Amino acid sequence: MIAFRIPEATGHRRVRPSWGIVPPLTLALGLVAATALPSGAQEPTGRTAVESLQFDPLRFTPPEAERYEVEGVVVFFLPDASLPLVDVLARFEGGYARFGRENYAAATALPSLLRTGGTDGLTPDSVDVLMESLALQTTFGTAGGAVTASLNTLRDALDPALDLWWAMLTRPGFDPDAVEVWRGRQLESVLRRIDDPGRLAFSEFNRLMYGDHPIGWEMDAADLRPERLDRDALRRVHGRIACREQLVLGVSGDVTWDEVRPRLERLVASLASCAAPVPEAPIPEIRREPGVFLIPRDLDQSTIVLAHTTSLRQGASDAFFASRIGNTLLGAGGFSSRLVGRVRTEEGYAYAASSLWTTPERYDGLIGATTRTRPEATVAALRVILDVFDEMREAPPTETAVRDAVDEFVNGFVFAFSSPVQIVARRISYEAAGLPEDWLGRYVEGIQRVDPEAVQAVFRRHLDPDRMTVLVVGNPEALDEPLEALGYGPVTVIDPDAGSDPGATSAPSGSPRFRR
Repeated sequence: MIAFRIPEATGHRRVRPSWGIVPPLTLALGLVAATALPSGAQEPTGRTAVESLQFDPLRFTPPEAERYEVEGVVVFFLPDASLPLVDVLARFEGGYARFGRENYAAATALPSLLRTGGTDGLTPDSVDVLMESLALQTTFGTAGGAVTASLNTLRDALDPALDLWWAMLTRPGFDPDAVEVWRGRQLESVLRRIDDPGRLAFSEFNRLMYGDHPIGWEMDAADLRPERLDRDALRRVHGRIACREQLVLGVSGDVTWDEVRPRLERLVASLASCAAPVPEAPIPEIRREPGVFLIPRDLDQSTIVLAHTTSLRQGASDAFFASRIGNTLLGAGGFSSRLVGRVRTEEGYAYAASSLWTTPERYDGLIGATTRTRPEATVAALRVILDVFDEMREAPPTETAVRDAVDEFVNGFVFAFSSPVQIVARRISYEAAGLPEDWLGRYVEGIQRVDPEAVQAVFRRHLDPDRMTVLVVGNPEALDEPLEALGYGPVTVIDPDAGSDPGATSAPSGSPRFRR
């Protein structure tokens, strides 16, 4: 059970709420503690009435999915009879980050081709017709380390919908025309990458920091050679992923466990056991030296990314929770953040600026910032960002700023439970990450403990402006100062055009292409 703190005005008496002032939902949740007005007193109206409201703490007990096992496969189940619909979720361990570069294209293409490539007994057009007749909605995706799929169907169509979805997921046809369509789109994307400054900046920064690692990979013509996407290559990758020991399932909707269990037993029984577990994604060798890098482009704006490594990991530590509030205050909180206040509001250098602070479980993350600005303000904007970094280290934020950030986190907690399928999906992700089932509750409680001193301490320990790797995509002839003025040493120019010809039979992959 989580207690939510509702901000209240002080110095006012309680008032009797009226429908014109307090939304019905507020009263339905029991948020307003109302008392009778003194005899003869006039009831406040408008803003005065709203500011006079006082609230008791809201106690919220999140609904929980039940955990079962079917033929050794973990299943999370949460019934919901509000609509005659059923959602089924599947997560298979394994994705492009778990295989070598030679399988990068096949593993990346796999989710899309599960949807568009037909099954071993149905053409893609036949699958489309059946999906339409059953009013069936599906998704297939990957985050690099796993392949996920979902099914949404009417309760009355559950059996044929499950059979079709399961065939798409476990017995794909990999239609050659569908494969070639996917390949053509990726080749076009290779051509267009260098024309999108934002995409170019982030992909090259990842490549710069992570090198020849899945995080740093960017699809190129060598990956998309036809032999790397033929049916044998796709089936080989699919067979490594779509097997029983790597599967977790979830079900929610208008169905009981007794009704759904035999259906799941039938599906799981048809799935082969894994020949071998997929390997863990490799631990990256992350760049740790400071430096300045430039991608020359004759553009009206400069795109800036800067960051360095941080050893903070996701987990139930006070430092982790302080980093989440700290990142919000630094730049992830939008217009109320320190970076936006300085870079946009005070200096007028950019419309927006944002911070980043990643906390992977198995290796170091990154802390830094990004913005876009006019070329003649590039170095000035970078100096302001670095000044803000120093400020976050040198003094704690105000009590009000921390309290507002904490309230935003905590009072948004209920939206994490807006639908049963969302709850089930989150439990599947916790299971995969090895997190406790009550992790979200622990997260909220940890956030509530954060104070200004903890925020300053986590910045002092993990943020060092002198260690930044800086990447600028822009016109070097129009910059306000040479990038060397930042003090990180000589500028290294990156040429992203090298090896990007989609017609090439081979192309470099992995490390950036540098020249001094």
